[in-house]
Amino acid sequence: MATGSSGSSRSPSPRRRPPEVSVLRVGHRPGRDPRLTTHLALAARAFGAQRMYLHPADLGLAERISAVGRRWGTGFEVVSVDDWKSVVRSFPGAVVHLTMYGLPLERCLPRLARQKRLLLVVGGAKVPPELYRLATFNVAVGHQPHSEVAAVAVTLERLLGIPPPVRAGGAPHRIVPSARGKRVVGSGGGR
Repeated sequence: MATGSSGSSRSPSPRRRPPEVSVLRVGHRPGRDPRLTTHLALAARAFGAQRMYLHPADLGLAERISAVGRRWGTGFEVVSVDDWKSVVRSFPGAVVHLTMYGLPLERCLPRLARQKRLLLVVGGAKVPPELYRLATFNVAVGHQPHSEVAAVAVTLERLLGIPPPVRAGGAPHRIVPSARGKRVVGSGGGR
């Protein structure tokens, strides 16, 4: 317990719950971007996001990511959407457009951490200009060109921390940390 200069005591403030985070990928090109968008979904899932909205729809990619969730756990889902603007407008929380043109992440983190729900939005090759106006925050992880995967991973790590090496609820597989080699416990042996 901290004691102020007047001798009064203050209770430490209760720790806030971290925000529930979703990711919106705008401008996915199904024939050209499946690898990058898969990496984005895997990073979002591994670093604690609850779901990824995908625009435009790519049902094959959504199924592949769902299969990862079934093997390795977590309730991460990929939701295909026809209209990214309706997701942004109806989201019940703060919309965070991750762009290298935004305000520095370090400056925005305290406000982001106080939110109950966050929607991290990353664009593809050409980000619609309207997104800059619709977002609650335009935030930059860095002010140099970088990938959407890096922006989401760094932002999630700063907001939620590094996930511990534990078995996710109901997962048939789990990695056992090892100084050398690979150790996977569970049915089927691995990925």
